[in-house]
Amino acid sequence: MPSPLAELPLRRLTTEDLIACADLSEDRGWPREEHKWGLLLAAGTGYGIDAPDGKGLVTACVVTSYGPGLAAIGMVLVAERFARQGVGRRLMKHVLRELEGTPLTLHATPNGRPLYEELGFEVTGRAEMVRGHFRPSGPAPSVATRPATADDLPKILRLDAEVFGQDRTHMITRLPAFCDQLRVSEDSAGLTGFAAAWPNMNTHVVGPLIARDTETAKALVASLAAGTDRPLRTDVDVRHDDLLTWLKASGMEPVGFNAVMTYGIPALPGDWTRRFAPLTVAAG
Repeated sequence: MPSPLAELPLRRLTTEDLIACADLSEDRGWPREEHKWGLLLAAGTGYGIDAPDGKGLVTACVVTSYGPGLAAIGMVLVAERFARQGVGRRLMKHVLRELEGTPLTLHATPNGRPLYEELGFEVTGRAEMVRGHFRPSGPAPSVATRPATADDLPKILRLDAEVFGQDRTHMITRLPAFCDQLRVSEDSAGLTGFAAAWPNMNTHVVGPLIARDTETAKALVASLAAGTDRPLRTDVDVRHDDLLTWLKASGMEPVGFNAVMTYGIPALPGDWTRRFAPLTVAAG
């Protein structure tokens, strides 16, 4: 007889589990997102349970740690045939024990939010996903941008730590290999913003998007859009309503909202006024 789900062992996932994780995404009607899974499993810590029949994973998630000050939980999935049997709750409780004392964040879908609230997470923000072929609307942004170079990386890291509020060197240094475009804006004092576009299925995801102001954010998005024929997708903090209005006027359609939730802290660290979009909602 197969072991009851409550007795199946949890284990750490590695990059060797990438295909199984992508299969799990597909099983739940999510895109396979193998490129994103590869980044998360390489830069973070995956947790999962193997199916008792040897066919894939029962459940999985990935934790991206930014030191003692913050960790992000993402890609929390349970295979359809094992759903509604408490396995997702068991996985999350295990992660909470592993990360005891560390402030946590995650982006919750409407379906996932009740479980996270039950576990002690609180809604502290909201992000809206928009997607579509970008068509410039209105006057062109007045801020100049350019492709990032290797010499920009130390400056990007300093700006990111200042705005994100934590050191995420292990993620940002992977951007040149992970993304198809990385662009920066600057003035006489230094960098004023940066943004990446990375491939995800048939789209390019814009993220992270860090900018001094909305005009700079617009310029970075427009310059990334000019470098691809794919639809763009991004998740924007709803407090940046001017940027969202402009994106929708430029051909990007609203897809839905995620709740930004935290555990152990009242709000995310850093400067939200310059943090327009995450690298990915799974990792912040």
